[in-house]
Amino acid sequence: MEPRQTSWSTAASSTRRPTTDTGPARSTLTVAALCGLLLAGWPAACSRPRPAEFRPIILATTTSTYDSGLLDAMIPPFESVSGRQVKTFAVGSGKALALGERGEADVLLVHAPEAEEGYMSRGAGLLRRRMMYNDFILVGPPGDPAGVRGAASAADALTRVAGSGTPFVSRGDDSGTHQLERKLWTLTAKGAPSGDAYLETGQGMGATLRVASEKAAYTLADRGTFLSQRAPLQLEVLFEGDRALRNIYHVIVVNPGQGPRVNREGGEELARYLLSEKTLERVRTFGTGSFGQPLFVPDAEPYDQ
Repeated sequence: MEPRQTSWSTAASSTRRPTTDTGPARSTLTVAALCGLLLAGWPAACSRPRPAEFRPIILATTTSTYDSGLLDAMIPPFESVSGRQVKTFAVGSGKALALGERGEADVLLVHAPEAEEGYMSRGAGLLRRRMMYNDFILVGPPGDPAGVRGAASAADALTRVAGSGTPFVSRGDDSGTHQLERKLWTLTAKGAPSGDAYLETGQGMGATLRVASEKAAYTLADRGTFLSQRAPLQLEVLFEGDRALRNIYHVIVVNPGQGPRVNREGGEELARYLLSEKTLERVRTFGTGSFGQPLFVPDAEPYDQ
């Protein structure tokens, strides 16, 4: 799956979906053309990195913040107040962490706690702060052929799915959702099913939900994305509430030592904004008008602690 690179105009409404950025090629051509015109008089200007205050802030995040629409509520107000542009890569937590490790992002918003701890232990992040949580749910066909509604735990629910022969659709993309799913399968009696009973999409949460609906299959989803996209889906929440299904999101500022293009100043500014009371209030109310309940629960640690 190609990463979804998006940017918001500073004039964008918080309810407007982000427009797809055409990517680095167009920007490179523009800079190259300008350098060709200026090369004779100011050659140094073409090789000098752009000052941090003029560079876009690169946010790498999980697809659930994009698919649920939460980024639409958070990023345009930041751009409007700060005058900065944010470019977002919604690629899943595993790939977002990899972007940070390569110095190709400035700040991360991810939900893969064990992988995040490894990332921080390698010195790739300056700081990591909890921001919010929601929960994972097991969804499937309304008839519930595996009988997971009566399961005692998430592991029991997946054991029933595997034993029924009903397909299970996995994201298969090393996202936070996929990492938790793999962990849960290790707690079941026989592990994950195989063959036609186990399908991997290699895509984000929204696309995976659509495949599960088409296949009359089960899948593990974050509640926020499911609620925001459930209208056309032939899926219902069949298991929820296990403590193992809590879904915690952290903000990580990338260590500038990861690469020369890391914008520490911009990353820190965006991280402070994401953890601010104004942003957390947007999180607290996000989804209540459309779904009768918030899609995420703010639970932030102070930036400075």
